[in-house]
Amino acid sequence: MPTVDFARTIGIPSDQETVWSVVTDVATVAGWVSIVGQVEEIAPLADYQAVLSDQIGPFKLKADLSVNVTELDPPERIGFIADGEDRQVGSRIRIAAVLVLRRTGGSTEVEVQGSYEVTGRVATLGAGLIRTKGDKILDEFFDSISQAFV
Repeated sequence: MPTVDFARTIGIPSDQETVWSVVTDVATVAGWVSIVGQVEEIAPLADYQAVLSDQIGPFKLKADLSVNVTELDPPERIGFIADGEDRQVGSRIRIAAVLVLRRTGGSTEVEVQGSYEVTGRVATLGAGLIRTKGDKILDEFFDSISQAFV
């Protein structure tokens, strides 16, 4: 499967520092995405271990991910790379993303951009199914962040 790029933006009716404190609370954000299970903090805002669990077509995916923060410029920018694999189904997952916060008057614009790639047996299901799953995950994140500030 080729790499899939994504970019989305949402306006949040809160100040930048408050939004930053929420989006850098890893336990909170992990709870926003249904396929994210256990998350272990190795070093705050630096290194984490996470488990992704999902059903994709006939495959049950359970991937152990190493998540490393690659950029950190509080309260404006955080980037990360998550990389791992599900050895049972022989598939690798790699996600690279940057979250940028911008002040817009009394509110904050949240932009997430990045890419993901799934290779191995799960990728044989086709890019369309994987892209649909990726879009669902982004929808969950953006629905949750908007609800967090209602």
